[in-house]
Amino acid sequence: MNRYRIIFLGTPDYAVPSLIALHQTDHQIPLVITQPDRPKGRGKKLQPPPVKKKALELGLNVLQPQSVNTSECVDQINALNPDLLVVVAFGQLLKKSVLDISKNGVLNVHPSILPKYRGPAPIQWAIIDGCSETGVSIMQLDEGLDTGDILQIEQVIIAPEETAGMLHDRLSTIGAQLLVDTINQLSNNKISPKPQDHSLATYARLLKKKDGQIQWNQPSQSIINCIRGMNPWPGAYTFLDNKRIKIFKAKEINVSEKSSPGTLLNAFPDELWIATGDGAISILEIQSESGKRMPIANFLRGNPLCSGATA
Repeated sequence: MNRYRIIFLGTPDYAVPSLIALHQTDHQIPLVITQPDRPKGRGKKLQPPPVKKKALELGLNVLQPQSVNTSECVDQINALNPDLLVVVAFGQLLKKSVLDISKNGVLNVHPSILPKYRGPAPIQWAIIDGCSETGVSIMQLDEGLDTGDILQIEQVIIAPEETAGMLHDRLSTIGAQLLVDTINQLSNNKISPKPQDHSLATYARLLKKKDGQIQWNQPSQSIINCIRGMNPWPGAYTFLDNKRIKIFKAKEINVSEKSSPGTLLNAFPDELWIATGDGAISILEIQSESGKRMPIANFLRGNPLCSGATA
């Protein structure tokens, strides 16, 4: 196997398993490039991105440019004479001057079965849309948005109760393993890129906080998918007694009569049922504006609700 010199570009938690997996191979990582430190929390103190923290723990060199496309940054990468660049959730689009640095191009780990769900939020939208499967694609980056040729894809089944957070963690590990396998095959000339069928492309736009508001006129399963896909961010929510309430888990239930969507229904004292567009769901885990996430029975003991009210 040929030993590559790899420049790694990544920023959030999703990229950390790929960095660790590459570090455990015989390939070299002369530089890790990540986003600048950002202010976080109430104190707005500068916090390093997860990739920087892990890279420093591994003893790797770190660069944090405002833009990787500046001539200064391009010169720094060129000086290291890399065989390959690897991008995992880096957060900046690479221009041609960066894409052309390595003779083997730039690989990207994308958490969907491309060309489906191109864009920044493929994990969340796959769940929100009720998909039964998704996957990880290893692709060659080009100047488009997730439009490059595919090297490998691994498909996975989405579990019925899996949240976006759970799927995120699972795909980050699968993607790391697939990345290493792809690079090993690439270094031995045992893999060939295949173009995407652009006519089948869909786009997974970035989520906004307002996307989390539950639309009770939707079918029960669509609402449950929304709750799962918005967990952990931005969080699915509704309003009860004019107070914003986050909902983390729910299940579909059978009701004998149809009620106006959003209506609180008669149920047992420790259950909360809400009417939907085609039936009702039972809320299982909830959080008030200033409270902690808790089972619905615990919430109702301190926050009694009346049937007939609306969410």
